Amino acid sequence: MGLSHDDYIAYTVALTLASMVVCLVVSTVIVLRRSDNRMALLVALMLVTAGPLSATISLSASPSPWQVPNQCLSDLYVALFLLVFSLFPTGQFVPRWMRWAIVVFLVWQVPLTFFSDALVRLNIYDVALGFLGEAAILVVGQLYRYRRVSSPRERQQTKWVIFGFAVPITYFVIGVVLSLLFSVAASPSLLYKPAFVAVQDFLVLLIPLSFGFAMLHSRLWEIDVLINRTLVYGLLTVILTGVYVGLVIGLQALLQGLISQDNSVAIVLSTLAIAALFQPLRSRIQTMIDRRFYRRKYDAVKTLAAFSTTLRQEVDLDQLREQLVAVVQETMQPASLSLWIGPVKHEIAKGVTRGEPLSRAGARVLEGHQGTLPSREPGSGLF
Repeated sequence: MGLSHDDYIAYTVALTLASMVVCLVVSTVIVLRRSDNRMALLVALMLVTAGPLSATISLSASPSPWQVPNQCLSDLYVALFLLVFSLFPTGQFVPRWMRWAIVVFLVWQVPLTFFSDALVRLNIYDVALGFLGEAAILVVGQLYRYRRVSSPRERQQTKWVIFGFAVPITYFVIGVVLSLLFSVAASPSLLYKPAFVAVQDFLVLLIPLSFGFAMLHSRLWEIDVLINRTLVYGLLTVILTGVYVGLVIGLQALLQGLISQDNSVAIVLSTLAIAALFQPLRSRIQTMIDRRFYRRKYDAVKTLAAFSTTLRQEVDLDQLREQLVAVVQETMQPASLSLWIGPVKHEIAKGVTRGEPLSRAGARVLEGHQGTLPSREPGSGLF
């Protein structure tokens, strides 16, 4: 690519330092803010070992006196990684048999650490099967915890960590698939591979950041919006890219056959088509994502919209009370629910019996009570 070795070394060192700094800063903040939480301290220790790991992993390529501490650091990170994902986010083994699975995993790491030369003669599929088994058990344990045990706050913590891992993994899989489908992209003369690796390295920084948000209980409830936007705009980008490439190729072939134009006209027409498709396609994808992954929220919005229409037209106070309780139960799903109507109920009811919609009657009565109703004392309004 025409880059010198010094440029490559500077880039590698800068990226390694960035990874170390992010991990160390996040772990330090976790220790300072959540020092009373053992789970937070375990996560911070895992991030401390993960930071310099990228700097020492290259030592395995050649004999070096740093091999021993490098291997110890790698093994410590693996052990902490297994412990964190079996205990996260409460610090307890859920389900209980997970503790014995972790013991088996850690014992299995011993021959990988001290007898690596002997393991070279083993079938690589056996080793890969062992790693896949570990990953599958950890995933099953987290799914069980998420669906059966976790509280709403703990589920948000889990979502943050899953998001931090899902983005770089998805990007890596898509990049590998594209390089396999278009083998020319893997050519050393193109920027695809170095650009892909650079973006991948930066996306990995999402992992320590996601642990930081999860353990500090910071912006936990914003993860739903972040996941929603990622799904919508990620799918939108893939679809528009495919449509753009297809239009450019198709229009170029069509125009060359008809009016002997070059590809500039095809590019302009394809760009205009993408601009016209962007907003309607984004709306359709947003609706599809809400229905598929946020069905409860989607139904709640529709239910509240229908209830607003009913509120403007309903004249029967008892029927409206039943509908209000049903709407709250369906949209919020509280553990218990009770409805209390204050002293102005009778005046509102009189307006309703005269044929006024409930919202208009309530507004009229409350307007008449301005200056007489206490602002903080309960019992003087409609709830």
